[in-house]
Amino acid sequence: MAELHSVCVYCGSSNDGAPEHREAARNLGGRLAAAGVSVVYGGGRVGLMGALADGAIEAGGRVVGIIPEHLMRAEVGHGRVSELHVVASMHVRKQMMFDRADAFVVLPGGPGTLDEMFEILTWRQLGLHDRPLVIVNLGGYWDDLIGLIDAIIEKRYARPSFRDFLTVVDDIEKVLPTLRGAPPSRIPPQTEKM
Repeated sequence: MAELHSVCVYCGSSNDGAPEHREAARNLGGRLAAAGVSVVYGGGRVGLMGALADGAIEAGGRVVGIIPEHLMRAEVGHGRVSELHVVASMHVRKQMMFDRADAFVVLPGGPGTLDEMFEILTWRQLGLHDRPLVIVNLGGYWDDLIGLIDAIIEKRYARPSFRDFLTVVDDIEKVLPTLRGAPPSRIPPQTEKM
């Protein structure tokens, strides 16, 4: 891709997930920061979200958190990020995260992570942007999701090209090289249609 200034990372807020997932999130935050890439994320200090932000902060990076007012208690807004935007709704959060990012990365998470990821993929399918999306399939966490996407294509509810809208890697070390190897964006984002 052209230049990579910021990456939006979608990931879980649960503290109950695998410890290795939190460590991978912290590692990714540190790697992005060390490369001079800002982290854009959901603004929480718990779960993978908190680990991601902490890793970037500890490496001296810039971290932009975006959290809806009603989730400030549940996701516990992170107090040490470079910018913390408290917004009115989930929709505003997702739009602002999109607006602030050159690319997207998906770590393990739950329904909220899936919602964010599928919205980015749907907008891409509709031709509203062409920014890259990388799914990090740590220890096979996303195997069933990838199988579901392949089944949707096989059953002709999505074109085969839909699979080209995402790249799957199996560890954190492959994220930056994959993003840097992505073709530059050619479609100006059509935010008024999102």
